Amino acid sequence: MDPRMKDLMAKALKHSTAEYCEIRIEETHETAIRLRGNDIELVSQTVSAGGNVRALYRGGWGFVSFNRLDNLEKKVEEACAQAKILGERLNKDIKLYPVEPVEDHVPGNFGKEAFAVPLKDKMELLQGYNKLILGCPEITSSSVRYFDRHTHWYFANSEGTYIYQEKMDLGGGLTAIATKDDLTTQDYVNFGSNSDYNVALGLEDEIREAAEAARQMLYAPVVEAGQYTVILDPDMSGLFVHEAFGHLSEADDLDEDERMKELLKIGTRYGTDDLNIYDSGIEGPNRGECKYDDEGVPMQRTYLIKNGVIAGHLHSRESAAKMGEAVTGNARALNYRFPPIVRMRTTCIGPGKHTFEEMLQGVSLGIYVQGGYGGQTNGEMFTFAPSRAYMIRNGSIAEMVRDVNLTGNVFDTLRNIDMIGNDFVYKNSPGGCGKGAQGPLPVAQGSPHIRIQNVIVGGEKK
Repeated sequence: MDPRMKDLMAKALKHSTAEYCEIRIEETHETAIRLRGNDIELVSQTVSAGGNVRALYRGGWGFVSFNRLDNLEKKVEEACAQAKILGERLNKDIKLYPVEPVEDHVPGNFGKEAFAVPLKDKMELLQGYNKLILGCPEITSSSVRYFDRHTHWYFANSEGTYIYQEKMDLGGGLTAIATKDDLTTQDYVNFGSNSDYNVALGLEDEIREAAEAARQMLYAPVVEAGQYTVILDPDMSGLFVHEAFGHLSEADDLDEDERMKELLKIGTRYGTDDLNIYDSGIEGPNRGECKYDDEGVPMQRTYLIKNGVIAGHLHSRESAAKMGEAVTGNARALNYRFPPIVRMRTTCIGPGKHTFEEMLQGVSLGIYVQGGYGGQTNGEMFTFAPSRAYMIRNGSIAEMVRDVNLTGNVFDTLRNIDMIGNDFVYKNSPGGCGKGAQGPLPVAQGSPHIRIQNVIVGGEKK
């Protein structure tokens, strides 16, 4: 614990005139590399340092961010003045869920430190991967991106909490792009970690597989649109639970949406007894893992659905107090330039009891999807595009198909999950979550295979 930083923040907090005040200070060293085809698009190493003060008064929040630590007392006074101007107009009795003050020093628990690997070694690794991609049959271009960050994070509030955390974050994406006539297809290999550079190593076999999948898609037929039994691999299942259900459980938005609040009322059933969905900051090592959130609240595992029934929501201190539920440690900010809002960490569908082979049995005509390029959500409705898709015919994986889109209502889809696999795995990708102009925020997902009945699949109408 740095006594100088602690004394600096404690001294500044004495100038607070608000009901509550906090200071967050960060210093981050970042490396970023991007390659496209035979070109190097970006190689950068940067340092960003700064902090913010956030103050609460009669329901009004003041927020001041800065890049210099001098005159920190003045910045506390400015945030408090903002809060008072807004609070005197709002005059709301907003409380924060009570949290026991803590002093803690949390050094990083890293394997191979990404920030200790020379830039030259990182470039040689990525250029080698890029050369491998471009050397695969019918691959016409590539996209390679990589980043790593090393952060020192300090937090103090007017309640007596003082925390230091050391963080590492890294990720990368290796995309093979194939083209034939007017058709372009692609597939990728992703990696990410909050603790070990070794996840970036030894990806040659996965790259060859992705390049071959991109090539095969050039010759794959377009899927026939219709309603199918669909099996989602753990990657796609994790994307589904994060995008389609996790965001709905973030209570800062939920609190202001009466219809959604009723749909997500605790005790409402949306699945079989085997269905368990949770969000956690303590499952790791994952990019969503950390000991404390950006309000200094200890992270934990929070069940959103337990045994098929709505069991909880994700909270900041403010939303927890508003809804009369326990705080969960989900207040997170992209960096010191932003205030914390309710965000997911590692969002998971818990393991079930079925094997993949059991899921295939009895499916005379269905679709197996792997990975995901993302998708769109609008309230409870979603549309997702997998990276790979195969027909299931008479209980066996058959031909590859393309242009597959999965569409539906998240609550109906949860009810239609009839099998959950016993092959749970975590997925850490280089991307992140976006919300409220803050993204990409580091998150992770976890899931086994799941089987869903009556999924609407968009494709080509026959």
